[in-house]
Amino acid sequence: MIGVPMPNPRDSLIANLNQQLDQFFGTGRSVQEVAPGVSGEREMMYGSSHSNKLKIERDKLAPRLKQLADAGKTVIEAAKEMGMEAKRARLIARENNIKFPGPP
Repeated sequence: MIGVPMPNPRDSLIANLNQQLDQFFGTGRSVQEVAPGVSGEREMMYGSSHSNKLKIERDKLAPRLKQLADAGKTVIEAAKEMGMEAKRARLIARENNIKFPGPP
């Protein structure tokens, strides 16, 4: 209607949110804290089909890299044996919590 002030959309959103909070806590529910890492989110990882394919390929190489780390090879030696760059081997090790002896 002309001449009637429009309600503030922010106020209606806040009222709606407060109503939902009252309804949630009114049924006896409580707030739960989710521990870091449990949600499945990874730091600095953005989902795209290409990066997911690359991650799958790196995950296939991780068991062999783990075997080499357990055998006492350094990152550089393991990377040479697998025919890859040391930088990629370090990335795979970091993603899969593989610890190498010696210098990084």
